[in-house]
Amino acid sequence: MELSGLADAAVLELLAGRGYRLVSFENVLGRSLGGPVEPVDAPGVEVRPSGDDEFDAWLEVVVEASLHPDAQGVPWLEEFPREILENAERDAAGLVRRYLARLDGVPAGGGSMRTADGIAQLTGAGTAPAFRRRGIQSALLSARLADATAAGCDLAVITVQPGSKSQQNAQRRGFDLLYTRAVLAR
Repeated sequence: MELSGLADAAVLELLAGRGYRLVSFENVLGRSLGGPVEPVDAPGVEVRPSGDDEFDAWLEVVVEASLHPDAQGVPWLEEFPREILENAERDAAGLVRRYLARLDGVPAGGGSMRTADGIAQLTGAGTAPAFRRRGIQSALLSARLADATAAGCDLAVITVQPGSKSQQNAQRRGFDLLYTRAVLAR
């Protein structure tokens, strides 16, 4: 269960009474779209939409990144087996536009985006551990923001771990904190 920090405290009491407990927090960030998107200059990095012929490469890099989350910021306490992550990504594949980032031709990161009613939801992004701190995530953000703007979206949103490198990268790209939500589990 994910509960916005803006929710009435009585909802949290009700959930606690039903056995839910706090396990972590997530920050939801947003930014306006409409103007040109500043490109990212990351040497050797190329980001482009990923077709069906690259699905396996995209899936591998996104799952690998999820299995080894970045340790900066509030830790991500949810752990899932590879098979569960792969199945979740496969299930969502038809609902999102996938992006594959390559560093010197090697799949290094991936992400996705869903658009509806003028809102771009940037989802499922990750950089494989061996390729972190080389501009992959910033390039993925830039590519998806440019495509969201071209698609006529007015707003982009992204969910990140509080204090993470992902949050820092998003804020450098113009995102601001909209709200924090609590993640609860039974």
